[in-house]
Amino acid sequence: MKVFIDPPNSMILFDLIERFGHEPLSTMAALQERVDNIEIDMPPMNVTLDDVIKGLKYAGIEVPSGIRGRLAIWGPLIEEADAAVVMEGAPFAFGCVGCERSNIMVKYLLQRRGIPVVTVNYPENEEEGKLVVAKIKEFLDKLNDKREVD
Repeated sequence: MKVFIDPPNSMILFDLIERFGHEPLSTMAALQERVDNIEIDMPPMNVTLDDVIKGLKYAGIEVPSGIRGRLAIWGPLIEEADAAVVMEGAPFAFGCVGCERSNIMVKYLLQRRGIPVVTVNYPENEEEGKLVVAKIKEFLDKLNDKREVD
């Protein structure tokens, strides 16, 4: 199953999802296409008209361009997702947590999709880290069970 991760550029969550047999949907994979695309040759010019239009699907014109830009990347990933793993309370060095408005919109889009979502708190120590991994594993195992029933 395809699992959206939030923060969407978390390597830790990406690795966990992959290890437990699912396809992580993340910013890294979505942006690789832009980096590899010969037509988008300069970082300042890596936003296309199509990106602007995609962003408007998820947020109105009055929303700051940075939020629309993020949602232009993350929105299609959320639409593609079968489930999601969301980590709350992460420090700024963990994934993309710098724009709270984007984070609120992501949570809204996930809720609106109605897909299974597990929310975990960022662990403060090793014991909490083990509990987070166990909770994510349990959630993903249930997705596997659902896949076998369908």
